[in-house]
Amino acid sequence: MDNTFSSYKIDDRSLIAFIKREIHNLALHIGFTPHRAAETDIIVAELTSNLIKYAKGGELLYRANLEDGLKIIEIYCLDKGMGFENLSKVMNDGYSSSNTLGHGLGAIKRLSNDFQIYSMKNWGCVQYIKIGEKADVSLPSLQSGLNYAAIAVNYPGEKICGDGYHIKSTKRGFQIFLGDGLGHGENANEAVQLAIKAFKQSIETEPSEILRDIHSKVKKSRGLVGTIAAVDYKSEVWNICGIGNISTRIYDGLENKTYTPYNGIIGHNIPRTLNKTIVPYKKHQIIVMHSDGLRTRWNLNDMTSIVKQHSGIIASAILKENIRGTDDASILVGKIM
Repeated sequence: MDNTFSSYKIDDRSLIAFIKREIHNLALHIGFTPHRAAETDIIVAELTSNLIKYAKGGELLYRANLEDGLKIIEIYCLDKGMGFENLSKVMNDGYSSSNTLGHGLGAIKRLSNDFQIYSMKNWGCVQYIKIGEKADVSLPSLQSGLNYAAIAVNYPGEKICGDGYHIKSTKRGFQIFLGDGLGHGENANEAVQLAIKAFKQSIETEPSEILRDIHSKVKKSRGLVGTIAAVDYKSEVWNICGIGNISTRIYDGLENKTYTPYNGIIGHNIPRTLNKTIVPYKKHQIIVMHSDGLRTRWNLNDMTSIVKQHSGIIASAILKENIRGTDDASILVGKIM
């Protein structure tokens, strides 16, 4: 299944039926029962109608995915409306802030396997929903030590994404790769997929050497930029190395460290000397990596209590405020548990 999210701007009620049908068909295609697909319809109807009624429009992102063999649909709902002043109140099943009878956000929570929501007054709202093929199945925990979420969306009008990511476990810890193929479309996608394949196959442990492996394997492609952040559990450090404009920050409480990558293009020209940056690895850290499809002038401290939220909420909140719309865009957020 593709890592990329389909994206739709919801600014007119006439789009709601179309989006419902798209996600309903996707649910049936990946193996949901008709009953579970109908429950998915209720979730999508509530999300989209709320966007029109209360936020005057917004954006819906969705994809099918596999988590340890469990088929799921993931949905992000983003808006820049007035926000919710009392989330606990609107989470009650059947609540509606107008005189209409609504299922309410409580119904979304009840019908989904995971539901996260974050809102600030006059900022808007982000919602993250996971719908499993069975309503009563607990979703598996993610990468040991790392609870992460990633969002990748196409350049408007493109059918495939030139950004990509992969996380792999190692004997010493884990490695994160985020890459951005030059430009967008088919050639950019080819470059980043070749890079991910090389990343998976590399037996090197140092990020700089892994990047050299990738460089040698993608020379016939358009090329890409990319960063690797590797954790060594024994020495309790992050080892980070990157080439090109992937933004990488590690938050530790109120402080954050920004990694500056080398200039160059993987597959075309990379520096002879590549040194890693070492950052202490601690519980409760947050790592944020994203491509230049997002602006870099954001600060988690500007969003009240956002660091306490689910990784998907953090990723979508940054995306909502900073996506450029002029390129593919991807963001990966990991919380050290």
